[in-house]
Amino acid sequence: MANKRMAGVVAGLMASTLLLAGCSAASTTDSGTPSGTITVLTNRTDIVNTTFKKYAADFEKIYPKVTVKFQAITDYEGEVKTRLNTKNYGDVLLIPNTVTRKQLPQFFDSLGSVATMKKTYRFVDEQSYNGKDYGVAITGNAQGLVYNKKVWTAAGITTLPKTPDEFISDLKAIKEKTSATPYYTNYKDGWPLSQWEGNRGILGDTNVSNKLVTQNAPWSKGQYHYIEDSLLYNIVSDKLSETDPLTTNWENSKALLGGGKVATMLLGSWAITQMQQAAVTAGGSASDIAYMPFPYQANGTFYSTIGGDYKNAISKYSTHKAAARAWIDWFAAKSNYAFDNGGISPLLSGKAPATLTDFTAAGVKYIELAAPPTKNASLEPDIANAAEIDLFGNVYRQKLIDIARGAAPGSMSSYFAQLNKEWATAKSQVSS
Repeated sequence: MANKRMAGVVAGLMASTLLLAGCSAASTTDSGTPSGTITVLTNRTDIVNTTFKKYAADFEKIYPKVTVKFQAITDYEGEVKTRLNTKNYGDVLLIPNTVTRKQLPQFFDSLGSVATMKKTYRFVDEQSYNGKDYGVAITGNAQGLVYNKKVWTAAGITTLPKTPDEFISDLKAIKEKTSATPYYTNYKDGWPLSQWEGNRGILGDTNVSNKLVTQNAPWSKGQYHYIEDSLLYNIVSDKLSETDPLTTNWENSKALLGGGKVATMLLGSWAITQMQQAAVTAGGSASDIAYMPFPYQANGTFYSTIGGDYKNAISKYSTHKAAARAWIDWFAAKSNYAFDNGGISPLLSGKAPATLTDFTAAGVKYIELAAPPTKNASLEPDIANAAEIDLFGNVYRQKLIDIARGAAPGSMSSYFAQLNKEWATAKSQVSS
């Protein structure tokens, strides 16, 4: 399947300056009963010809004057980013991560005020600008680590790690007592490394992102980026990950974890059902797969960031906007997509997923990150762009892994010092 990444937590990602070129838009509206043929873009190449066809059939029974067509895109981010420079990007699409908050009105129609949308939906702040909402999440995710419980148990581990040091000790036990690779980075595909950024809520602070843009040294002890990046570095430097990260493969990694050849991966909760399916395919049981919070506690409590995945939005250029809006609301309320994929419902009234019962047992508290004030809507991506640190990409963490495995010069401390210097310089430039 295509890269399926949490987009709610990554709302406000790096902007592409190329994306801005020639992107003014005039809104074309229709009215009355939803009708016409709408094109819906999706990254779910794996189920577009099965599950999504059923969605369309069910939707068209309610709205018989509407025909739904899908375009499944493997490189969703890359292709849609290019298509946004044209008028040809469908009627309904998932908001790409490269679109900043300020750009939302350029490409999409507002779905209503934030205050109004919050009466029905979760994760509204994540794709909002100037008091207006531009997208409805297809599902919601918690953040943590998916792991093969059978392997962890075989290594004699019976309690969840509460600190990074305990986590490293557990991985060492897995390496010593089982034949499984303790941790899998998915280095080559790259995008899974962006999942590390999604765990900002482990400090229990809803304003962690807003504080980030005020800091000169985010890679200092006690700060989120130090905590999570030092853990990734130590996993690799202690040789607890795959032998050759240049040969990793995302699709194959599911079979490896499901079959017990890999013990652990840091991924959003969206991955749980895929790993469970892989476990069954490998001859095991879905119960072999479990989910643990990031190994860090704030005042004795585990926190997990929750956020919306990709958001469905209406193209500014759609000529069938009533039909497009009907699809978005129906998908959130009636498709059962979130529950079937083990996700948190975008509806406030939605049912809780069975996949997160492990978190309930561990007393994990969910945390939604606060949206930036309008005046700072693009400050984080502006600083990150100027610093050339792709927080939600893969380049800087791939370099971290290269240093940790001895394939690039430097050390963790020297690299963190470099990142802090680049961040502080960029922050000064953007703020001046």
